Amino acid sequence: MTRASHTQGGPVTLSKEGLPAWLDPVAHAAETVEPLQLSRFLPPADGAGRQSAVLILFGEGERGPELLLMERATSLRSHAGQPSFPGGALDPEDGDPKADGTLRAALREAEEETGLDPSGVQLFGVLPALYIPVSGFVVTPVLGWWREPSPVAVVDPNETARVFTVPVADLTDPANRATTVHPSGHRGPAFLVESALVWGFTAGVIDRLLHFAGWERPWDREKQVPLDWRS
Repeated sequence: MTRASHTQGGPVTLSKEGLPAWLDPVAHAAETVEPLQLSRFLPPADGAGRQSAVLILFGEGERGPELLLMERATSLRSHAGQPSFPGGALDPEDGDPKADGTLRAALREAEEETGLDPSGVQLFGVLPALYIPVSGFVVTPVLGWWREPSPVAVVDPNETARVFTVPVADLTDPANRATTVHPSGHRGPAFLVESALVWGFTAGVIDRLLHFAGWERPWDREKQVPLDWRS
């Protein structure tokens, strides 16, 4: 069981021990899903791209299971104003991305961005690495259970506009689902939750997790939300 009081310490490990039963399908999906089942954008074969990680943190809130998200500051150069998972690029001190470097980076970035206490997080799975062409990041999604919740808030307003949780029940509610349409023609899943439009990479991963965990409910894929060129 992961007990990393700080991410610079000993090895950070994965464990499914003691997970709540409702997370079992998510843990199973992490072990069985194939990369192309998550996205058509996969890491370049030549190894190009900047290694990074995000923390997909499940907790238990007043309305049941929930996910931790943050909204990026509007002043940032890339993905400005977008809701996202906590995360970012690997630092040298995170270690080897092929070992536990991505796990360490996910916890470190989440602590830096939201102030959460990593010692209360149990990492239980890793999804296949994906690619974000617009920014050149190779992103490894790391799954965590918020075993011992700690207070979270914006740490640096220059990086983050807000930190919030979204009940899984709201993410699976068909009324909150839509398809974004970018002027480039790209279409993708979206969620209208907590006064935010969750789209792009984050929405794509959530969409696939809901699907492969068996939580997805039928929704109107013709309901569209247009995006502008600045998105």
